[in-house]
Amino acid sequence: MFTEMAIQYHGSAWQFSSIFEGLTICQKYSRKIYILPIFMGLKPVGGETVSDFGILSLLPPLVAIILAIWTKRVVLALFAGVWIGGVMVSGGNPITGTTQTLEWVVGSVTDDWNARILIFDFLIGAGVGLIYKSGGVHALAKALSKRVKTSRGASVLGWIMGVLVFFDDYTNTIIVGNTMRPITDRTRVSREMLAYIDDSTAAPVAGLALISTWIGYELAMIGKGFDGFGVTYNSYDAWISSVPFRFYSILAILLVLIVAYTHRHYGPMLHAEYRARTEGKVLRDGAKPLMTTEVDLGMPKEGGNLWDFVIPILVLVFVSMIGLWYTGAANLEAYSQDLGWWTELDNPFGVNFLNYSFIESFREADAATALLWGSFTMVLVASIMLLGRKKMSIEEWEDTVVRGMKQMLFANTILVLAWSLGNAADAVGTGTYIIDLATGSGANLGPWMPLIMFLAAMFVAFTTGTSWGTFAIMVPLGVQLSLAFTNGHVNEIVFATIGATFTGSIFGDHCSPISDTTIMSSMFSGSDHIDHVTTQIPYAVTVASIGAVLYILFGLGVRSWVVLLPAGIVLLVGAWYVLSEWYGKRYGIPHGKVPIYVVEE
Repeated sequence: MFTEMAIQYHGSAWQFSSIFEGLTICQKYSRKIYILPIFMGLKPVGGETVSDFGILSLLPPLVAIILAIWTKRVVLALFAGVWIGGVMVSGGNPITGTTQTLEWVVGSVTDDWNARILIFDFLIGAGVGLIYKSGGVHALAKALSKRVKTSRGASVLGWIMGVLVFFDDYTNTIIVGNTMRPITDRTRVSREMLAYIDDSTAAPVAGLALISTWIGYELAMIGKGFDGFGVTYNSYDAWISSVPFRFYSILAILLVLIVAYTHRHYGPMLHAEYRARTEGKVLRDGAKPLMTTEVDLGMPKEGGNLWDFVIPILVLVFVSMIGLWYTGAANLEAYSQDLGWWTELDNPFGVNFLNYSFIESFREADAATALLWGSFTMVLVASIMLLGRKKMSIEEWEDTVVRGMKQMLFANTILVLAWSLGNAADAVGTGTYIIDLATGSGANLGPWMPLIMFLAAMFVAFTTGTSWGTFAIMVPLGVQLSLAFTNGHVNEIVFATIGATFTGSIFGDHCSPISDTTIMSSMFSGSDHIDHVTTQIPYAVTVASIGAVLYILFGLGVRSWVVLLPAGIVLLVGAWYVLSEWYGKRYGIPHGKVPIYVVEE
């Protein structure tokens, strides 16, 4: 039973205004979890602001993390975190707290930048759906299969495609998995290896790409951190400067190429590849591969044309680049007139962007708008190509567009709730409390912030299965903490912390068994999900360990990525060589090297 009581914290008195008995938020296997009594009825005494919640300000993100681990349901966990924050700022009233929660959700959806990102995601889904349904993806696979005759060629080609499909991790898993599956099956590359290639070139590549579904959200989270600390700095500049410090993402992509080309493996992947190469079994006996794209979009049309794939993708990239150039130039024009944004110009679409350099404009670009233009044009061009040649009826086109958008629904749901959780954390003062706690010790943790945030983001993302949800919690916090230790100066400590937080979050998205992209990689590669997770984790942990070593070196004073990144590559090659040798001896496969299979005509 909880009776009325008072809590004294940093001079702020709080009281529980209600009596609770047996109050629970959930019950499973007769275990009751008491969470609501912690703050239900909690209200400030004396009119303190909501930022005075003290240690209780940690509740929204902690509840989200704990529920995600316990329930394995990311959407439920994120919503619960937002709701907790709503109840807290409403003085413990669950009714007004729910209303506040909905206001945050609505605000996240209707925010101009956010709305553009959400529409962009849906349009990307529609465009990919049209490309897949047209048979363009299968036409590409057929064209490639004529030139790929070995398991090495198929593995390396999968890596190349994964890097080329850089603009979206979902699109990457869909295209690479479906395109490469018939090729890798023919060349006896295991489904586990294909899923690893697919997964390791999805989130890691999309998180590094200048044009992607990720960059708008990443910029927003960086900007949120700067705004929260009261520092004005260009988010794009900070993003670009952070890229060389994203050691996990860079080295994870490189490791895929190394093992794909050399065929030297370690861990469970060595068994899987040896089985596929020697027995012709791309799946182990008893494996249960997940369902593939055909379930959502149906079977692609016969007689697909390669250009149905190539042209829409090229249009997406070209229009997005022009959009970045134009909106950046328009912003520079607006700044010269003491305006805040390019849309405030008298004639926002009358700017001669050719008068401004691409690099200068790129730094000031409106990424959300540029990506929106690119994705819409991609859908438009793909639609004209398919309807104009009567490869699809209007009914088929409409059905495909809707089904394609449906594939992005889960991602957008997570995105909206992640934004909302960020609003809740701001409202209760989560970032302020942690900054005060970290800086209050007097220790100069600034140089160690990249390592701290890398490890923290890895843990949160792996246990919750969402990099974007982790971004919402950790990136603004990391920016503000690093600025606190640099006295507001934006330098390599801030850039490294941003990079470390992003890439640590991507570790979870890359290999967590409850991550959406991990599941999708298993799905579109036709792999058993648990087999994919168990074969991939040793590689991911290897890279993450090397990343941690590099951030330790950063903390010890080696601040230049020009030194750290090459050192990381050397460490990666050394670790891969030693592990493949050791596992090779353990399993009786010399050097951990599986044979190269050559397709017999």
